Amino acid sequence: MARTTAKTAQEVLMEDFQTLVTDTERLLEHTKSLAGDQADELRQQIHDSLLRARETLKLTEDSVRERGKAAVTATEDYVQANPWQSVGIAAGVGFLIGLLATRR
Repeated sequence: MARTTAKTAQEVLMEDFQTLVTDTERLLEHTKSLAGDQADELRQQIHDSLLRARETLKLTEDSVRERGKAAVTATEDYVQANPWQSVGIAAGVGFLIGLLATRR
């Protein structure tokens, strides 16, 4: 459940960040009608910031994906090495959830 919440929070964060990048790109397009050196400098700064943000987003996504794969692999290895202990843990967790559900 905590992993589901963390995954959902990460997905929301990534979506919000992508929306921010898209909105900033749209703003950059709208500033093309402005004239002058200051407007050109502002557009260049926004463009550079967007490039850095995209790189950061890609690195973060890759890092999260790698950690997730490592966690899945470690879990699978543990379950394969200790199948009865895994069944016992699952049964205990199921028992506790059932116990808590009947108390309500």
